[in-house]
Amino acid sequence: MSEGLDTPASGGAQQALEAFTGKWRQRWPEWTLAEVFLSAPQRPLALAWAALQQELCDAAWGGSDARPGEAKLAWWAEELAGWGRGMRRHPLGAVLQARATAWPTLAASLPTLAASRGRPGDPAEAANALKSFAHAITLVDAELFGSEGPAGPGTEDIRVALACLQQARFQQGDDGHVPSSLGRAWDADARARWAALLLADWPPMHGPRPRRLWATLAHLRLERGDGVSPAPAWRVVWHAWRAARN
Repeated sequence: MSEGLDTPASGGAQQALEAFTGKWRQRWPEWTLAEVFLSAPQRPLALAWAALQQELCDAAWGGSDARPGEAKLAWWAEELAGWGRGMRRHPLGAVLQARATAWPTLAASLPTLAASRGRPGDPAEAANALKSFAHAITLVDAELFGSEGPAGPGTEDIRVALACLQQARFQQGDDGHVPSSLGRAWDADARARWAALLLADWPPMHGPRPRRLWATLAHLRLERGDGVSPAPAWRVVWHAWRAARN
């Protein structure tokens, strides 16, 4: 572990950690309802892991200029590789770093995440652009929360992680992720058609419980039409309960 870092219990480290997890909670207010279906030990892990995924996706897809995000992803590639060697600098590492070993694999997938910023030609290209990152995500999922299959994460796990990523791209507020085969850029109808296609091809709920809950919330938001509006509380509770029991 790197020397000179605050411990997770120290005030400065806790505030820094909450600055990142708070951004995720602000974007996903439904999580306050859904997280009750996780065990107490899983909740801080799930929150920190969700916040890290958001940081990476925002770096890859956010802003009108790709260069700042590319620099952030390069920093994260170094940071995650360091996590694999027992070192950390980022506050999220205080919760996550020692709980998994697949961080170098996640780091190695970041160039493909950066490349996914470009508008895909069709739905198949959109999915293929994210498969490497989705696979790395499932490896971390399994280590943090336990794999539900004897051979670890498989094809269905990757499909669920991929579905979550495709919904997450709607959060960026542009249409750069909508396949050009569905219509012109900045076309609200094309955005709606893309959401409908993702819903029609949504995979069965699979993987560890936190991933099933995230996928459920992503599905509920796509059902809202714009892909980003929070779902009503009663639907969150009902569908999160069903996902937790799956």
